[in-house]
Amino acid sequence: MTARRWKRFSTPEARYDYPGPLLRKHWTRLHQGDREPYPDAAYLADLITRHPALEPGMSPKEAGEVLQAAWRAFHSGDLGEAVRLGLSLGPLGYNVANKATNIYATYLETTAGKKKALFLEAAERAEQLQEAAPSLCNAWYLHAQALGRYSQEISVTAALAQGLGGKIKRSLKQALKLEPRHADAHLALGVYHAEIIGKVGALLGSLTYGASEKVACRHFAKALELAPTAPIVRIEQANGLLTLFGTSKRAEARRLYEEAARCHPLDAMEYLDASLAKLELSD
Repeated sequence: MTARRWKRFSTPEARYDYPGPLLRKHWTRLHQGDREPYPDAAYLADLITRHPALEPGMSPKEAGEVLQAAWRAFHSGDLGEAVRLGLSLGPLGYNVANKATNIYATYLETTAGKKKALFLEAAERAEQLQEAAPSLCNAWYLHAQALGRYSQEISVTAALAQGLGGKIKRSLKQALKLEPRHADAHLALGVYHAEIIGKVGALLGSLTYGASEKVACRHFAKALELAPTAPIVRIEQANGLLTLFGTSKRAEARRLYEEAARCHPLDAMEYLDASLAKLELSD
């Protein structure tokens, strides 16, 4: 399924366009979760000097313009265009292509087989980027995100049997080693610990996989501290608390869903996240 055939996300409620200097103006808020650097010419020139395998076949200025267009497409909800533009730059554009792929497969793709294929494509590209530019924290985070979502599609039990849990944990640890303030990686590690305990129990989860309720809650709290306006942080924390503690945390989970539903989205991804919270509340 090529990105050109992907349906474009749209909503009559809001448009998420960031033309010209508006993208840079809002960049820090838009990327509070993943800490992706703004792709201007100076940053890209330095990055390519340090990692020559990222050479895109054009000047850093031209590459920056393409990457900025790719991120504008991502934030507006045109995820197929974000992938197309990202891949046109080779590995230099893999982060935006992978994030767009993961979000599309999570929220907009409805066929299970296609979802799994998209997650695996993103994971494979992320592994290539890890080799080409190991200093890029999102090469590691987006690898873990893709494998984590894939694992949820095939079941946590099957994923653990295939050794995916270890790969996810290693990539998240490396992302946080490179960027300790990576809220999304903290959140994903919280989910990792919670899902393992929810599947195999606290004792076996601790002995076999190093999973811990305390560590899960610590990562959830850190993610909320670092990305206080991101609806997905509250959603995943709510899910994690229910997985770890069951109905005893139902009231707290509902409060978190309500807060997520009230978040003011700044882009299509946050709109989809907030919509998920509203769906949880309606069940």
